[in-house]
Amino acid sequence: MEVVNKVTPTPEQFEQFFSQGEDGPFIMVNLLKFRDRAEYRDGSYSDKTGADAYRHYADAVQKHIASVGAKSLTSGAVTGLMLGEVEELWDMVGLVEYPSLQAFQAMLTTPEYQEIAVHREAGLAGQLNIKVKPAKVSG
Repeated sequence: MEVVNKVTPTPEQFEQFFSQGEDGPFIMVNLLKFRDRAEYRDGSYSDKTGADAYRHYADAVQKHIASVGAKSLTSGAVTGLMLGEVEELWDMVGLVEYPSLQAFQAMLTTPEYQEIAVHREAGLAGQLNIKVKPAKVSG
């Protein structure tokens, strides 16, 4: 399995993701890899680490998540790998539950979200976003 780490989706990926016929609640699994040093397009905050820049984004995005009826479930540093093999571990994993694709898209497209997204982009070397349909577990 080849994994291609990206920071932003292509226009085709964005359109395909939001044009799926399936809707309803989903959990977004965020696999995050940070830059050693934040890289802002305008060169500002060059003394920040990638993790620092992303932390700024993560703190600010909480109100945007809540504004569309979503909620952060958990996040944390990746500290080990029990099964399988990878060249390099992810730095962090975050789980966010959204009520719908429409809510997720609404959040991403607001000017207020776009203002804080610069910190996400500056901090990340790459990311995988994996959409998971919640299932009821018996027991």
